[in-house]
Amino acid sequence: MNKLILINLFFLTIWSCDGKTMNKSKTKQNRLAQSQSPYLLQHASNPVDWFPWSDEAFKKAKDENKPIFLSIGYSTCHWCHVMEHESFEDSTVADLMNENFVNIKVDREEMPEVDHLYMSVCQAMTGRGGWPLTIIMTPDKEPFFAGTYFPKTGQGKRPGMLQLIPSLANAWETKQKEIQKSISKIQDYLIQINTSTPGEEWDEAMIKGAFTHFASSYDPDYGGFGRAPKFPSPHNLILLLRYGKFYDDPNALKMVDTTLHYMRLGGMFDQIGLGFHRYSTDKRWLLPHFEKMLYDQAMLSLAYIEAYHLMDNESYASVAREIFTYVLRDMTHEDGGFYSAEDADSEGEEGTFYVWTENELVDILGKENGKIMAKVYGFKDSGNFHDEATGQATGKNIPFLSLQPQKDLIKKLDIKADKLDKIINESREKLFKVRESRIHPLKDDKILTDWNGLMIASLARAGQILNDEEYINAAKKAAEFVNENLTNKEGKLIKRYRLGSAGLQPHIDDYSFMIWGLLNLYEATFKTEYFSRAIDLMEIMVEDFSDEDGGFYIGSKDAEKLMVRAKDSFDSAIPSGNSVAAMNLFRLGKMTGNTKWMGLGEKTLKAFTEQAKQSPNGFSFMLTAFMFNQKNSKELVIVSNGLDEKTEDAIKRVKDTYAPNMVTLFKDMSKPSLLEKIAPWTEAHSLMDNKPTFYLCEDFSCKRPTTNIKTVLNYLNE
Repeated sequence: MNKLILINLFFLTIWSCDGKTMNKSKTKQNRLAQSQSPYLLQHASNPVDWFPWSDEAFKKAKDENKPIFLSIGYSTCHWCHVMEHESFEDSTVADLMNENFVNIKVDREEMPEVDHLYMSVCQAMTGRGGWPLTIIMTPDKEPFFAGTYFPKTGQGKRPGMLQLIPSLANAWETKQKEIQKSISKIQDYLIQINTSTPGEEWDEAMIKGAFTHFASSYDPDYGGFGRAPKFPSPHNLILLLRYGKFYDDPNALKMVDTTLHYMRLGGMFDQIGLGFHRYSTDKRWLLPHFEKMLYDQAMLSLAYIEAYHLMDNESYASVAREIFTYVLRDMTHEDGGFYSAEDADSEGEEGTFYVWTENELVDILGKENGKIMAKVYGFKDSGNFHDEATGQATGKNIPFLSLQPQKDLIKKLDIKADKLDKIINESREKLFKVRESRIHPLKDDKILTDWNGLMIASLARAGQILNDEEYINAAKKAAEFVNENLTNKEGKLIKRYRLGSAGLQPHIDDYSFMIWGLLNLYEATFKTEYFSRAIDLMEIMVEDFSDEDGGFYIGSKDAEKLMVRAKDSFDSAIPSGNSVAAMNLFRLGKMTGNTKWMGLGEKTLKAFTEQAKQSPNGFSFMLTAFMFNQKNSKELVIVSNGLDEKTEDAIKRVKDTYAPNMVTLFKDMSKPSLLEKIAPWTEAHSLMDNKPTFYLCEDFSCKRPTTNIKTVLNYLNE
């Protein structure tokens, strides 16, 4: 058994009920009331004497020689709400916590380095992780106990807060020698997992290893990978799309096609209000965990757009548009930035906002259409929505589209296809209007730089592929918002904006994801200011975050010092900052012609060679970056006197071609351009016969320039 797991088990076995006399005082508003985080504000009325992560809290712990109770979560976390209601709102538990600990609350979305560091400790000590994350540590931020959700009283083998707190307080007073030994082992472990030793060159066997893993865990019936619960993990689908294209493997494309198809049919997709919920609790994508995250909308829309681009399946473009409809309608600040999330809970229950009874459908839509839509949406008399904790039917239904072929449904309902489509569309609009009058789940209205970068990347890419200026303009407006509100005077990024106030230290994801968004915006608009800003941010990122042995730390060199400086490379719900950094570096290298960026990209890969070889499926986006640099990588420079109709038509035809490993630059000869300064290799590129001219290159070895767009397209389609 893992030594760190044994450490945690030790503290769970020294239970003691000789806790100190409890103080019955209750605080109406604690220090979290001054926070900007919606998650921290949710706990501002708890009787727990919460501190935000601050010097004040650590000083108090040192002065009073108390351990720290660190609780990490986020505003839309269902089990965070449960633990708050059961324990943090309970005066008995709160008094125990206040008596024995200095209590700190952290929003994981605002402080990802703190979250990552202590989550890695929890996973090592317990064999699992999740939120709420519970850490007991010394005033010097040294953890010696970890867990996730704890009930108020013990349940089975899981101790309750009323038993756990006295046990840990007793250990703090009587087991200091054991605690220090535990801390030493934990520190050694953290140093080990956050230290990079440059490895070997990456090779194609790693790409094929990832494919083999996905193929072995693939569900051929409903798509997705592994058993329930199922997570979308769209970066895995993007890797498989490119694998299918470059290795001519229809099986990879089938896996993506099936997964995207059934995800859209299921209740994980909000059939009434559009957009995707966090994940599915079952294998068929029917019953979701209801929170909606901005990053899921961004990454899933990217996957659907890429699938459309390769497979020319119009339904996938339609799904991407539905996602954007939701984001631009419900998740967008009036000045252009994007909000973070919407909660799973409303009125104290998970999913209440989203579920229906058949009688409600009949009342709203009329008897005939109500009965039809109940069948279309898979309603059951007893309800198809089950309580996640008990598994009991609730009598309510979550809408999903029938898994049987539409022709069978049409036959069963004895209705024509066009009439059924009309009923579905009109009914959805009526149900949406009624649902809007319900009590809405909490919206986490903080605007995070990193997640905005992802949404900008997706909207810009979609605008480019779908030839839709609305999406490009939304991406431009969001980029302007970040530039105006989330950038300091030195040009460095700021982490979070809310209610007119920006703050918090940036992290690697803020830079990586914003650079991704800006590069996509450049290729969608050919406005060199986006290209130039991406280079500026990359220069800052390398200066502030890079490790001399390769890769990038989560926090900057100026960030608060923790036990170790953490580094993250594993692609989980979204790609890691290091994975996106590798892709950005290779793109910048090919776009600027500066081999410095290429070298840093290679160095980033080598920093994680061993981990990626052991678990290639956990590095899917980094493998996508590796493939970008290795397989059919091309650079295209389009030279023209302005954007006349012929040039725009040629650019559209290039963009319509699926060539994900290509970068495209535009050189406008009609006016002075910044392009030659930031991409000097384009200086000699000029017009031929005063016509739009195309320079197509591989690793900067260019073919003969041509004015014939068909020649370019033929080469791209080889």
